[in-house]
Amino acid sequence: MKSSWFALILAVLSTELLTSHCSTIKSPRFRGRVQQERKNIRPNIILVLTDDQDVELGSLQVMNKTRRIMENGGASFINAFVTTPMCCPSRSSMLTGKYVHNHNIYTNNENCSSPSWQATHEPRTFAVYLNNTGYRTAFFGKYLNEYNGSYIPPGWREWVGLVKNSRFYNYTISRNGNKEKHGFDYAKDYFTDLITNESINYFRMSKRIYPHRPIMMVISHAAPHGPEDSAPQFSELYPNASQHITPSYNYAPNMDKHWIMQYTGPMLPIHMEFTNVLQRKRLQTLMSVDDSMERLYQMLAEMGELENTYIIYTADHGYHIGQFGLVKGKSMPYDFDIRVPFFIRGPSVEPGSVLPQIVLNIDLAPTILDIAGLDTPPDMDGKSVLKLLDLERPGNRFRTNKKTKIWRDTFLVERGKFLRKKEEPNKNTQQSNQLPKYERVKELCQQARYQTACEQPGQKWQCTEDASGKLRIHKCKVSSNILAIRKRTRSIHSRGYSGKDKDCNCGDTDYRNSRTQRKNQRQFLRNPNAQKYKPRFVHTRQTRSLSVEFEGEIYDINLEEEELQVLKTKSITKRHNAENEEEAEETNGAPGDAMIADGSDAIGQPNSVRVTHKCFILPNDTIHCERELYQSARAWKDHKAYIDKEIEALQDKIKNLREVRGHLKRRKPDECDCSKQSYYNKEKGVKAQEKLKSHLHPFKEAAQEVDGKLQLFKENRRRKKERKGKKRQKKGDECSLPGLTCFTHDNNHWQTAPFWNLGSFCACTSSNNNTYWCLRTVNGTHNFLFCEFATGFLEYFDMNTDPYQLTNTVHTVERGILNQLHIQLMELRSCQGYKQCNPRPKGLETGNKDGGSYDPHRGQLWDGWEG
Repeated sequence: MKSSWFALILAVLSTELLTSHCSTIKSPRFRGRVQQERKNIRPNIILVLTDDQDVELGSLQVMNKTRRIMENGGASFINAFVTTPMCCPSRSSMLTGKYVHNHNIYTNNENCSSPSWQATHEPRTFAVYLNNTGYRTAFFGKYLNEYNGSYIPPGWREWVGLVKNSRFYNYTISRNGNKEKHGFDYAKDYFTDLITNESINYFRMSKRIYPHRPIMMVISHAAPHGPEDSAPQFSELYPNASQHITPSYNYAPNMDKHWIMQYTGPMLPIHMEFTNVLQRKRLQTLMSVDDSMERLYQMLAEMGELENTYIIYTADHGYHIGQFGLVKGKSMPYDFDIRVPFFIRGPSVEPGSVLPQIVLNIDLAPTILDIAGLDTPPDMDGKSVLKLLDLERPGNRFRTNKKTKIWRDTFLVERGKFLRKKEEPNKNTQQSNQLPKYERVKELCQQARYQTACEQPGQKWQCTEDASGKLRIHKCKVSSNILAIRKRTRSIHSRGYSGKDKDCNCGDTDYRNSRTQRKNQRQFLRNPNAQKYKPRFVHTRQTRSLSVEFEGEIYDINLEEEELQVLKTKSITKRHNAENEEEAEETNGAPGDAMIADGSDAIGQPNSVRVTHKCFILPNDTIHCERELYQSARAWKDHKAYIDKEIEALQDKIKNLREVRGHLKRRKPDECDCSKQSYYNKEKGVKAQEKLKSHLHPFKEAAQEVDGKLQLFKENRRRKKERKGKKRQKKGDECSLPGLTCFTHDNNHWQTAPFWNLGSFCACTSSNNNTYWCLRTVNGTHNFLFCEFATGFLEYFDMNTDPYQLTNTVHTVERGILNQLHIQLMELRSCQGYKQCNPRPKGLETGNKDGGSYDPHRGQLWDGWEG
């Protein structure tokens, strides 16, 4: 009996041990969750984002707390990049997981937070997917540069978003749809501390009310973006900061690089001093972010959520300070602008691990979805990085055929608008005329408009077959009846009668007589015996009264009476305050009460402008409001708030109207200007142009059409330049130069210590033609950057031998290799979805297993390059 009980106890213990052992080796991805009651809860996700934080200039060197938490406690990706080094495009890519060419946010102004973005891409951000699956989503900080705070983006349960661009003081936030203004008080208004406090409070409150609901938060800091206002306790740190002085610092001019690099010369002493102060202030702002990371870490540890939370730390793009002579900025394709910090810590992440794989900003959305247990949507271009973080599963130690992880080694860097490419008529004509003449004639004669024998209306050419059987194109011969009909039609049109809506009708202002009529008129004018024209009705009645001004008064004088009689006098200031002279005198006598008036007083003014229901602007440029607004503080506050809301609504409407105006400018129909050219001459010119076009041989019609498009493009570009020049002259902006992006810095720019007191200066940071598409490749053998600019310029840098991209070596690259790179770049420029945008890495030179050289015969050689 005892032996049976003993055997039963052994069986139960062995079953429990086996179950516990299986549970420990199962699914290592989330094995950090050791608490039994929490094993089915999905992990929390916190994304910490900074603005303009670099890697190449040493910004992380001062963030010891962040490095201890994220670098020592998580995984570091040493090859993290952004696909577009601009704020709004990069942030849009983070939210959607798409390249810029797929979400169409090209610059910080072009379509940034526009109605098209809100309708098409904003409903498909990672926040929407997580919110639909039960995550409590929250956003704190800077969103997009042109976000106006008038709405809550979809997918966010808690919303504290910054209105417009980065600021530390004197900003406005949208708190769940309600705008909230902040001032210059550090304790209440400093932006970094405010969003840190808001996010920690929300996490605590949410876990207290919904303990089993996972949280996804985004904490988007403004630091170290301008205006670089640091907290007071950090304003004296780093007086000798010099991390930004790299080998490329003030390395200018660069005649082997694209246009803005050739234009930019060495910095002046004032510019170099500015870069030193700027680097110092940027590091000071990051000290508050460093404290924020420590507070966030401590909060998670206190609440027991640290082991069940993924924390991701990264930036929207890098930055340059003095590199290649550029005083400050971003938007360049070089490593100092596209490299960013990227750390992840969480349940499945090995502390202190370093990963060399390429990670992009478009990978953030798929990674967050993967952490939440969701599949990556097919329209996202990025990939989840969780597969790179999985620890090796325990298995047979003798198993040698382990499958290696396949990951990208090349990605696309793109920046700027798509420019309309100039069409070369000669080149296009040659390409369209590559066939022999008889083949082109045969192909042309297959069209229906050339197959009939000049029977179609408006037909100018016909195809005929000669005695030898060859097809030929002949011009149609018009009969005399048709000529007579055309002549009558032309005479009707010359008089301005037209049934088409698109024809111009300028009335009789520019009507011109026929040649016969003008000839008869000249004969009439030359005849000396012709009777001169005399008007039948001439004003000859004598003046009976007049008005005279004397000593500030106007007198009406009757000239028919024997004695001058002074009639009713009128004040010369009638336009301003004539209807109530007594009140005008009171106003003039009491300057201090000039702004106090009743609503009836303002309404009584015939020429006043009604601005609101309680305030008016009088013709003498004074403002009169109801007396209640000057006596009641509550009425004053309510009316001011009403005016602020009206201004914000009008600003939104102006933005939408500008988009519609731009659309209408692009779709402007052809029209005539009667003031510049007479209707007769314009119509005659159009008719002559149509007649000339109708006489063209069909082979030449296509070439003339291309010429017309090219001339129209040049004309539009010339007008645009003229408008910009007039705008600059009107503003008196001496710093702004045509085709360049410049800024002015003065003593009033920074409102917090350390201050700038060396005076104002101007510097240019980018150019309008800085549009490019680049390939960036990093693997075990190769590390290079290849760029094609919209101007046709090419750049190639081998970072194995030139890590700071000092010398463009495109002239040393074989033509076949350039052709291969161009083909690969064109494929990525048009890719859609993660399957197309993440091609499998090949042997870098040919794709062969042994990693040989590029195949120079793959595809047709590309001729459109310039080095």
